[in-house]
This record gives sequence, C-alpha cells and structure tokens, in this order.
Amino acid sequence: MKIVFDCRYTRIGRHDGISRYTAGLVSALAELHPVTMLINDERQLQMLPDLPWIMGSDPTSLREPWVSRAVNRFGADIVFSPMQVMGSAGRRYKLVLTLHDLIYYTNRTPPRNLSWPIRLGWRIYHLSWLPVKLLLKRADAVVTGSYTTRRELQAAKIYARDITVVRSAVDQPESAARRAPEQRNLVYMGSFMPYKNVETIAAALHELPGYQLHLLSGISAADRWRLDALAPTGSIVFHDGVSEDEYLEVLRGATALVTASRNEGFGIPLVEAMRVGTPIVVSDIPVFHEIGGEVAGYFSPNDPSALAAAVRALEAPGEWEARSVASVVQSRPFTWQESARVLFDLITTVAGESPATTPAARSGSVPESLPPRP
Repeated sequence: MKIVFDCRYTRIGRHDGISRYTAGLVSALAELHPVTMLINDERQLQMLPDLPWIMGSDPTSLREPWVSRAVNRFGADIVFSPMQVMGSAGRRYKLVLTLHDLIYYTNRTPPRNLSWPIRLGWRIYHLSWLPVKLLLKRADAVVTGSYTTRRELQAAKIYARDITVVRSAVDQPESAARRAPEQRNLVYMGSFMPYKNVETIAAALHELPGYQLHLLSGISAADRWRLDALAPTGSIVFHDGVSEDEYLEVLRGATALVTASRNEGFGIPLVEAMRVGTPIVVSDIPVFHEIGGEVAGYFSPNDPSALAAAVRALEAPGEWEARSVASVVQSRPFTWQESARVLFDLITTVAGESPATTPAARSGSVPESLPPRP
C-alpha cells in the first residue's frame, strides 16, 4: 500500500498549527508504515522528518485542482491531507481529507499572511456551508481534530458519513514535579485574531498586580498598541516571535498559560503547557474541557475579573504544585503515536488492505477521561 501524506502546508522556518500537526503526524505514521510526503518547496524538508518525498504544486496556486497528476504518476493508493481543500480532479487513489473546525464560519477574518485575492475568496467561501460540503463529498473519509468539533460537524450535517478524530499532540517529555515559580508570569501563545480575545487577558491584568503577561507570537504594530493600551503600564512583554527552545523556557517558568479564546478546534498550547507541568487557565468552552478536564481553571471569556480570580486561585498553598502534577497526567493521552494509530486504522480500512481495529475515535464513543460536554 502506497501512502502519500500531503505535507504542503508545512511552514518554512517555524511551524504554525497545521504545520506542526503535519510534521508530528507524518513522523509517527511513518513508524507504522512506509509513507511518502507530498511537498511543494524543498525548504519544507527542513521542518519534516527524513522520509521519501514527491513534488506537487503550491496548494494556494491555480494548479491545485490538478495536483492529483503528480500523485497519480507516483502510483499512490491513498492520500491523507491535513486540510479539506486538496485538489482531486482525475485522481486514481483513495482520499482522506481533514476539516479541523468551523471557526471561520462565525469568524470570517482570514489569516493575515494570505494575499488579498485569497483573503477575498476565503470570505466568500465561508458565507455558506455548500462549498465545504462539496469539498468533503469528494473524500473517501474525513478526519477532524477533536471530539468537540466532530459533534459540531455532525450537528451541522456537514458530512453524511462517520468522521474520525485524529487529535494534535506534543513531543516534549513529561516534566518532573516542580515548585511554583517565584515570579508571577502568564503566557499566551497564539494569534491575535478577533476570536482569540486576547483583549480579555490584557484587561484582567488590572486585577493581577505583580503579574506580567508574555505574548510570544509575532504581532503587528496595531495589535501591540491596542493591547498595551488595555493593560497596566509595563505589564505586557511582547516577544514578537520565539524559537522552540525559547518557548519552552518561558513556558516552564510561568505561573500559568492563559487563553480567552471564544472558539477553537483544538488548543495545542494547552497540551504543551500541561506536558511541562504548567497549569492552564482557559475560557469555558467545550473543546478546552475536552483537553483540560478537571485540572484546568475556567472562566467566562467575556469576564476579565473571572480570569483574574482563576489565576489567583493558583496562589493558595499547595494549589500550584497539585495542579502542575495533575496537568502532566492530563496531557498523557495526547501523543502522536496514538493519533497515528487511529489514522492508520482509518487508512487501512479505506484502502481495503486489512480489517482495522475499532478505536474510540471512530466508534462514536469518547474515552472515559474525555467525557462529552452537554
């Protein structure tokens, strides 16, 4: 069975969410079965494992509908793409597509790194369910990134057949037991798009004297000015982008990772923080309960005072240490090896290679440690 993994969404120089998902999942899948990567720029190989690869077109180019020509020449039996928009005209292989979330149907601001024609098309595309339904209808199977999103897709009747959950994960080793850091630092890792609601975190700093908020991602001058104006003077540290090592160093020294997002398909920074024993304080939305379970601190995303109270709860004697240990335990199910096993079961079933086991991700049930939210 020839498996091709669409790696063309891998960023050059630094991962974003889809890029990290691609690199982690293709590495673990290759431990189970030979995999060939589909790329569109040889520089992407710097961010990917040392695996065989073939060249295809840029996924944002006008040639995308016919990318299957390159895959057909290779003789692929099945292709997995971590996005839902992979071209498929004339394909002679099975196709598994991914729809991570429905965020952009309620928050239609496109990513800022896209060109204006693509940004315009992005907005038009998300005005109706019809385009995504047509895209997914072409697939032999569909994957999503969380049980929460699967329920949302099923409720919206986006896809008529079953949907497999293949979640994101982290690579770093578990942290040993830690003591609460002396400095009171909060960390936010993510973009500054409107639905991320970073404004609530900035406003909460007025009720958290002595705390500093570290914003790690690259940020525009306009966003920097706006957030700085919402917070007490000097309470925000703008890193404007960090390396992987710098990220982990700041994360390990933090009191908590915080996010006030109103909507997410997953939340990889939550898992990254928990894995190194840093407690998380997050908005009260269903997908964050799926990730953080009983160990996270929750608050209404519209209430800066509630966020501040959830952070101050960590100051109680022994509370930070207890939550740190519990966070490491909570992070354990999120491994690329488990995600790759679920994906490989799906691939073998779709390709008709052999009977697959029936993981919880495809049976419709959710593991006991991740109960569905009402």
